[in-house]
Amino acid sequence: MTDAQETAADTSLRTTGGAPPDDVAPAPIPLLEPREGIPPVVTSDDALARVIAAFAAGTGPVAVDAERASGYRYGQRAYLVQLRREGAGSALVDPVGCPDLSGLGTALDGTEWILHAATQDLPCLRDIGMTPSSLFDTELAGRLAGFPRVGLGAMVENVLGYALEKGHSAVDWSTRPLPEPWLRYAALDVELLIDLRDALEEELERQGKLEWAREEFDAIAAAPPAPPRKDPWRRTSGMHKVRRRRQMAVVRELWTTRDQVAQRRDVSPGKVLGDAAIVEAALSLPVDVQALTALPGFGHRMGRRQLEQWQAAVDRAKALPESALPQPGQQPAGPPPPRSWADKDPAAAARLSAARTAVSELAERLHMPQENLITPDTVRRLCWEPPKNPTPGAVEDTLAGYGARNWQIQQVAPLLVRALDATA
Repeated sequence: MTDAQETAADTSLRTTGGAPPDDVAPAPIPLLEPREGIPPVVTSDDALARVIAAFAAGTGPVAVDAERASGYRYGQRAYLVQLRREGAGSALVDPVGCPDLSGLGTALDGTEWILHAATQDLPCLRDIGMTPSSLFDTELAGRLAGFPRVGLGAMVENVLGYALEKGHSAVDWSTRPLPEPWLRYAALDVELLIDLRDALEEELERQGKLEWAREEFDAIAAAPPAPPRKDPWRRTSGMHKVRRRRQMAVVRELWTTRDQVAQRRDVSPGKVLGDAAIVEAALSLPVDVQALTALPGFGHRMGRRQLEQWQAAVDRAKALPESALPQPGQQPAGPPPPRSWADKDPAAAARLSAARTAVSELAERLHMPQENLITPDTVRRLCWEPPKNPTPGAVEDTLAGYGARNWQIQQVAPLLVRALDATA
């Protein structure tokens, strides 16, 4: 660590737990260059072997980050992986040139990984052979500690006193070669992640929340990959406007065609055809290419071949027999929307109101977001169908069945029991 970095570290946690500082904090120090300079991008097996050896010989936890090309490319694959570890320095690995990083993942097995917003990066890291056995999520740690802003830039500034330049977060990371300013930005993202982790661990310990955080981190590391979404076309933006089954079939056909084109071209589906255009076609049911061209999103900038492709999808949907049309979306499992509870079950509405108030007050006392204390869905399910005999043990078992952590159960079960009793 440089002298300037040590000075800033000494003033760490100036905005502890979301509370205002006792006095005005000094201006953050701009972090402009990595300590050892920008590391070369690893694109070959030989270079990757050297990085694996260096990181296997390193000590302590490893900082890990990944850059994707969301909005530019199909899917959420990683286009750059950044790492830093004591004794190994920093590394930038190109998963395009080195698509199999399982050797690196094996070398780091048993090492704690430090990630910021881990659930965002873990899927793309898993796809290239990197899965942590234990982790520390600095964003989630910030939430539990009560920081009002938990983006990496805000956390580094408030906790360590540094200003990170975040101008390249949304660029097309599939670009090759990657420009030097982007590489500098990427290297700086892991530059202070270990320091941030250590400071947040100390703060969580001070607040008596460290064991809570460890439970959360263990749950993230142990969580299986998310299953594929059923009927993903139903998530088309603006779908609420589509009422008739024939129109739903048009959305389905256009969405599926767009997805196939996007995958083949390796571009974001939104760059092929916008959701708004899909919904417009579904509502209008154009009879031919000329009618389709008149709709928003299909203008004359599209080639004749493209327009014919979309019209063919519309025609396929229009030709389907009634038995093949999609059914209206199934109601999600669980209780109905809370706005309808007062009419459907006034007693459940009263339970939910009391439970929400109790959870909100406790979250405020603990200086953390309510959704991190207990998920709103868990509270709704408990209040809609409470145990027949809502004893503390029964409520605890119900919360555990919905996936609540032990620390969450210990904190919220007593107040939820009181809320259920008060509205019995």
